[in-house]
Amino acid sequence: MAAWSWLPLLVAVAAAAAALRVHGQVAPDSTGFISIDCGIPEKSSYVDGATKLPYVSDAGFTDAGANHNVSAEYINPSFSRRYLNVRSFPGAPRSCYTLGSLTPGSKYLFRAVFMYGNYDGLNKPPVFDVHLGVNYWTTVNVTAASAAVLAEAIAVVPDDSVQVCLVDTGAGTPFISGLDLRPLTSALYPQVNATQGLAVLGRRNFGPTNATLVVRYPDDPYDRAWTPWIDTEEWSEISTTEQVGGTAMAPPSAVMQTAITPLNASKNIEFSWDAVPNHVYPTSGYICILHVVELQSLDAKATRQFFITINGRTFYHLPVTPHYLFTDTFYNTAPHWGFNQYKVTMNATANSTLPPVISAAEIFSIISTANVGTYGQDVSAIMAIKDNYQLKKNWMGDPCVPKTLAWDGLSCSYDTSGPPRIITVNLSSSGLSGATSLYFSKLTTIQYLDLSHNNLTGSIPDVLSQLSSLKVIDLTDNQLNGSIPSGLLKRIQNGSLKLRYGDNPNLCSNGDSCQLTRKKINAVYIAVPIVILVVIAALVLLLWLLRRKKENSVKPQNEATDARSRSQSGNGHGLPQLENRRFTYKELEMITNNFQRVLGRGGFGSVYDGFLDDGTQVAVKLRSESSNQGVREFLTEAQTLTKIHHKNLVSLIGYCKDGEYLALVYEYMSEGTLEDKLRGKDGNAGPLTWRQRLRIALESAQGLEYLHKACSPAFVHRDVKTSNILLNANLEAKIADFGLLKAFRREDDTHVSTDRVVGTHGYLAPEYAAALQLTEKSDVYSFGVVLLEVITGKPPILRCPEPINIVQWVRQRLARGNIEDVVDAGLRGGCYDANAAWKAADVALKCTTQVPAQRPTMTDVVAQLQECLELEEGR
Repeated sequence: MAAWSWLPLLVAVAAAAAALRVHGQVAPDSTGFISIDCGIPEKSSYVDGATKLPYVSDAGFTDAGANHNVSAEYINPSFSRRYLNVRSFPGAPRSCYTLGSLTPGSKYLFRAVFMYGNYDGLNKPPVFDVHLGVNYWTTVNVTAASAAVLAEAIAVVPDDSVQVCLVDTGAGTPFISGLDLRPLTSALYPQVNATQGLAVLGRRNFGPTNATLVVRYPDDPYDRAWTPWIDTEEWSEISTTEQVGGTAMAPPSAVMQTAITPLNASKNIEFSWDAVPNHVYPTSGYICILHVVELQSLDAKATRQFFITINGRTFYHLPVTPHYLFTDTFYNTAPHWGFNQYKVTMNATANSTLPPVISAAEIFSIISTANVGTYGQDVSAIMAIKDNYQLKKNWMGDPCVPKTLAWDGLSCSYDTSGPPRIITVNLSSSGLSGATSLYFSKLTTIQYLDLSHNNLTGSIPDVLSQLSSLKVIDLTDNQLNGSIPSGLLKRIQNGSLKLRYGDNPNLCSNGDSCQLTRKKINAVYIAVPIVILVVIAALVLLLWLLRRKKENSVKPQNEATDARSRSQSGNGHGLPQLENRRFTYKELEMITNNFQRVLGRGGFGSVYDGFLDDGTQVAVKLRSESSNQGVREFLTEAQTLTKIHHKNLVSLIGYCKDGEYLALVYEYMSEGTLEDKLRGKDGNAGPLTWRQRLRIALESAQGLEYLHKACSPAFVHRDVKTSNILLNANLEAKIADFGLLKAFRREDDTHVSTDRVVGTHGYLAPEYAAALQLTEKSDVYSFGVVLLEVITGKPPILRCPEPINIVQWVRQRLARGNIEDVVDAGLRGGCYDANAAWKAADVALKCTTQVPAQRPTMTDVVAQLQECLELEEGR
């Protein structure tokens, strides 16, 4: 039996660089690869001689650490160039690389390599941890100065950037030789989702005769490293020069063109791997992926058929019969647990005339990616503050997570219903100079701000008075000037804020400039009624003038005709004029006060708060430069919203297509998203009532019904989720975000085929995710998930403690016959009609059945939810 050996695999990857197959150079912008040689000089780069991939310096990805060359005695000509140098991070608890320009929600392969080479002359190889974002990835244990260690993980990236961090565990200085990122398709590694990743234990190619031949890019378009596994005492090699096909899960043909069978045809194929526990996962779960193909053209009398078991348990429930020149892939979705060693056995069936065969195997351990980082706006603000003041603190990685590595000078709140928030910033005696950064006002949950004993100049920003949670500001011993702004004075006077500002020689130099005197207050009491009277008189006069203007204005016939013509023909940008206003970018700057307040962020870009000239509040959705959504999605959303109008769809007020700037201006929805309401992220004290939830669900269903039934052609939304359902001041629901909308070409179309999966994990219908077939029932499935969130108050993917879809979670609990097992805890105790809850849950589960034809239409859903609401109102 052959044992899976970890160390030889790593050494083989390091030593076999010169033996990689080469077919030509591919530019980074076409591959999406990031390839970093850590420790080479800033701005330097080169093209790898084996893969023809370009490698760049790590200086643009981190601002910490120091470069070193390995000791001359450890330089091996067969080693890859990146093993000749390292970047080390002495004295830092956590040091991070930031990889950007990623696609949120997509899968990526991360690979980090380490070769100590006694770069520091201490001859003490270190041990340290590596984190992927805020989640533990692996422990790097360098056993010898000449040993190359490779760590590889596959994970879903939640944002447009991710950090890879080296964490000092007290056993030596962390260092790194190289770091790679490779985008993967969604069809690869289905075990990977938003809360679960895979750490690679090994990826083996069976059957090559050259023990140093590692198959990588360009043979493998994802640049996975397939290392050879040869055992001439146990296995016989077979091969072909023909191309081998397969599904998206199949390895490249160069791997599948070789295979092994038992040297003794009557024996089994056996190989094993040992469990690799660590301080985070003392008992890890494992995923095994096996790839088999028939490389020999068999005659009619020959049969190759075999069973696969792991530790004596059936791995695949049917006997395997490999297909000629077509790869079959077998894997487990639930991880294997609880053994110190795992043995794979492949034994021929009784009627098989040929022994078993295998071409490749991949072994992974499960890692959790469920931990979430600090609230995005807080991170952006504190990073801007760090850059503004050039702070040289241990501010690397996430500000609050994990708690043991939270940034010095910060304290955070850790609410299980949402991401951590920054509540204290202490930058006392930190060498700050210049103006007080306005980015402090973006920390909307901050309670304590200490900027004392620095060299801050200028005036105190009045915008700090808008931070409702802020209780203490300490500005003692700076060089501030002017007076205390009126907003802060009012907060001080009503007792909601304490301000310390002593030892600022030029602050409050005018005796009464830092207090609201009684005289001033009395003046306000006198002035306010006068101002009100003037405003009323002006409004009356304005209304009279507007009426006169309307009565006396008659549009010439030819002008009205020209206007209709322009509306019908468009404006040269693919956007009908209709009644929607076109804004310039400078107008948007004025409307949003230079994009001051962010309402939210999505794949298209950020949404900003704004006010039109007439005082109407609006939401401005501006495309960001890093957005993967372009003009096509922009035009889709804009053109669609000029055609569709419904009380439960968000209205488009106008748009901007000004050079490179693209933006949409919507009606303002003051109560934010349904997701925030359900998770308590909007700051409200209590949860939505059962009646409010049912009404919001009903109104959302009516919006979808309109898209499916009233529009011609019918539309499929494609991204129905609680964050795309907005609420106005009356908690009326409206569907938003139409950038992914898809129309049926003809009325009799049964489905639309798409070239890629778009949408959000946890909401995607199984037939769409698997076969790219999009129908109205795809939206129905997504709405069913939304309805389950409304009922339970829980997210679409739960951790209990392992990741589980909300559909499965609800089905398991309802099987016990008690509706209280699933209804949101905030609604229990007789606060809802149980029959309505049962009915709503039944509707949701029907919407999320696996077979699309068995799901109801949105018209049926609307009718059922109307009955639920009537039951609740009659309670």
